[in-house]
Amino acid sequence: MIYADRTAGIIVTGATGKQGAFHIALMNEYARSVGGTGVVAGVTPGKGGQEIHGVPVYNTVREALCSHDASVGVIFVPGSAAGDSVMEVSAAGIPLAVVITEHIPVHDTMKAVAFARLKGCDVIGPNCPGLLSPGEIKLGIMPAHLFSPGPVGVISRSGTLTYEIVDELTRAGLGQSSVIGIGGDPVIGQTFTDVLSRFGNDDATRAVVLIGEVGGSLEEEGAASTDLPIVAYIAGISAPPEKRMGHAGAIIEGGEGDARSKILRLKKRGVPVAGRPSEIPGLIRDLI
Repeated sequence: MIYADRTAGIIVTGATGKQGAFHIALMNEYARSVGGTGVVAGVTPGKGGQEIHGVPVYNTVREALCSHDASVGVIFVPGSAAGDSVMEVSAAGIPLAVVITEHIPVHDTMKAVAFARLKGCDVIGPNCPGLLSPGEIKLGIMPAHLFSPGPVGVISRSGTLTYEIVDELTRAGLGQSSVIGIGGDPVIGQTFTDVLSRFGNDDATRAVVLIGEVGGSLEEEGAASTDLPIVAYIAGISAPPEKRMGHAGAIIEGGEGDARSKILRLKKRGVPVAGRPSEIPGLIRDLI
């Protein structure tokens, strides 16, 4: 585990919404299965005093922290207010915010991530599935039944591709140390480089799968930042130029950021690049 372990208390903002309530139950189900702390409180302004699946709900994060110890905030607040929620979590002194929300205005994200950085809060996301360290902690919406403990770290810009590749690894007998979805928006908190730095200091991680997509250069920057063995998979090889492909951050401009050039640059750095997800376990075995 590289950001939080089973002892971490979790506060969920947007707790009384449909998604927040649904995933509080699943996160606490996972916490019980591993002997973890889980979600200790929810926050929804104006809904203080309620309970969601046995979890008390408060009007503010600071109010929740008066009664509970927590070191993680998981954010399910609607996009128009999610930036404020990130700032509320970080201003309260919580060191990790996992932002599941999509459709956050870009300027709101820029302001929230910058503010969180000033407060010493790491932001994962937005528009991400969260983080799961098998046997330790589940933060967000990843389907836990696909995961197994082991030595392979996974960092991804895509949610569903993450699940497919984790399933490939698990069925091949290659468990995961931690799996982090960094999000697919143009502005995100933790990047491939940031997460690889954490993996580099994690004794449980022997190799990392880097799941990228068209747009930007975060994958190449991450690969250049570490000595860890890496296998990459880049989605969008057939994406037409100048098109946004699913994620708002997945846009090819001026011949930069397309899958072919991204793959070429990674291979020049000596990074094996899988042509399809099913090739990843074999490439990982070659490295470890």
